[in-house]
Amino acid sequence: MLKSFKKTRFYRPFIWLKRGIIALVSLWLVGIVFFKFLPVPFSAVMVERQVSAWLSGDFGYVAHSDWVPMNEISSPMALAVMAGEDQKFPEHWGFDVGAIQAALTHNEDEDANIRGASTLSQQTAKNLFLWDGRSWLRKGLEAGLTVGIETVWGKKRILTVYLNIVEFGDGIFGVEEAAQHFFHKPASRLTPSQAALLAAVLPNPHLFKVNAPSAYVLRRQQWILRQMSQLGGDSFLTEHSLR
Repeated sequence: MLKSFKKTRFYRPFIWLKRGIIALVSLWLVGIVFFKFLPVPFSAVMVERQVSAWLSGDFGYVAHSDWVPMNEISSPMALAVMAGEDQKFPEHWGFDVGAIQAALTHNEDEDANIRGASTLSQQTAKNLFLWDGRSWLRKGLEAGLTVGIETVWGKKRILTVYLNIVEFGDGIFGVEEAAQHFFHKPASRLTPSQAALLAAVLPNPHLFKVNAPSAYVLRRQQWILRQMSQLGGDSFLTEHSLR
């Protein structure tokens, strides 16, 4: 009897851990299914930013986004994020193997800045369901969730969710909120130049500012504009059924 009791006490933490993992995976699966059809009210990164602000005593910070469907987002904006972040987005199955190999080779140099190779699909999975930071655990979970959204959602839905939850500045999430905050217009009216400027800060919207662009951001904006043209403009979106 006593031996059985001790054994139960020993295994109890593992039982709760197993139940917690099952519950979390179930929640993610439900989220993937529901958000194929429903607007996303908030993301895990938004929650992380909000809680972090409160814990640091910043009660004025508000993580905010306004959901808009793809037909209310300008074509240049959809094209700009692909031109700047993931030009193979319509073709890959969630992972850009070539970019990953190039990043691994680049990062072998101890003096080089760490280069990422996350696709828009991976970024969407991470922003929506996970947390910021670098770890093998998070990358593993991100990979599994990426396969899930690629399988269930499809490219247009992934792009729509990405544009609605991506961070453009402190408390500014989603392209509609960014368009209103920085340009005082809806996302549907963003010009190619404005879209390229928004896309130019996405590697690090806390370091790079839309309303105070550095020389690097301005150069990146011009590069993104050239890439948008080379991709084919609106015809690129139509060809891949992204509008």
